[in-house]
Amino acid sequence: MVFTSVVNYVRARGPDEIWRKRRIFKLAAHFIGRRRNCYSIALRNVHRALAYATKGRKLKRADMANLWETRVRAGCEQHNISYETFREGLARTDILLNRKTLADLACWEPYSFKALTDIAKRRALDDGLAGIKADTSIDRIITRGTLHRDK
Repeated sequence: MVFTSVVNYVRARGPDEIWRKRRIFKLAAHFIGRRRNCYSIALRNVHRALAYATKGRKLKRADMANLWETRVRAGCEQHNISYETFREGLARTDILLNRKTLADLACWEPYSFKALTDIAKRRALDDGLAGIKADTSIDRIITRGTLHRDK
């Protein structure tokens, strides 16, 4: 670039400004009106949108965790065991499944989830946890506690 005066040289910010503005305009491409075309307005709105996106990611995680817990609670209620007893029974038998996996099993693999509830019930019964009564369906489940109790 050739400049005829020092004033124009100082005012020219060079190619960096083009790329910086282009990045903002790309992020504002789906906005409507001056929010998309005017740099100063686009900059404010893009920053606000990025802040909302950050909050949204955290809210999404919390919503999904709540959904998974609700699904597992519904599956536990269907098989007559409380959620807390179910999780405690699985933890004591060293079955370390997270809420997402348990929710998927409760939704899509009901027989596998029933097997997990039977195992948790058996362990809770062996360890004397509250809220578990003797059930004929869990007599076929053998845990370490059952083996030690029979001796």
